[in-house]
Amino acid sequence: MGRGRFISLEGGEGVGKSTQVKALAAALRERGLEVVETREPGGSEGAEKIRELLLGGDEDRWGTQAEALLFAAARADHVAKTIRPALDAGKWVLSDRFVDSSLAYQGGAGGLGIEAVREINAFGIGDGFPDRTLVLVLDEGVERARVRDTAGSDRIGGRSADYHHKVELAFRLIAAEEPERVKLIDASGEPQQVTKRLLATIRDLLS
Repeated sequence: MGRGRFISLEGGEGVGKSTQVKALAAALRERGLEVVETREPGGSEGAEKIRELLLGGDEDRWGTQAEALLFAAARADHVAKTIRPALDAGKWVLSDRFVDSSLAYQGGAGGLGIEAVREINAFGIGDGFPDRTLVLVLDEGVERARVRDTAGSDRIGGRSADYHHKVELAFRLIAAEEPERVKLIDASGEPQQVTKRLLATIRDLLS
């Protein structure tokens, strides 16, 4: 039995990541694959506890450096307890966000620098980058998220439109720098159309 494949879905607020993780997982299971669905921050018992710290509380609860380190700590546990064991067992792993979110949010929009945040995470994940990172892009995503989250966003999702614009620019920069691993996916149209685009982008991994 060979090693499984690791796919992460990324993007800004309201682009449909969670919906597409479920849809893509279902499509892969129809092909006879065993799939583990997970998320960040979270995905393991320890990481879920850190998630509560990261997403709750006031906007200024954490400085950008502390925020980046907390994400990295959660990710290290996620990889050790959930992702790596699943891959070693030959399963496919689909994660709703992974390290590229930290690169875009804390590195790009937060001003720490993409490479600096990459180094922060290197200790925890080693060479554990996804086989393919699919970044959903949708121009009206932020506004769609604000309409959807009538009870209010979490402390990161609720940041300014300028912040989220910088996040999108950072994702595009990462995709330009790593075109083999990171792919931009048009998230407009019906969900089924988006799922077909995702499948087309990982076709080579299925062969």
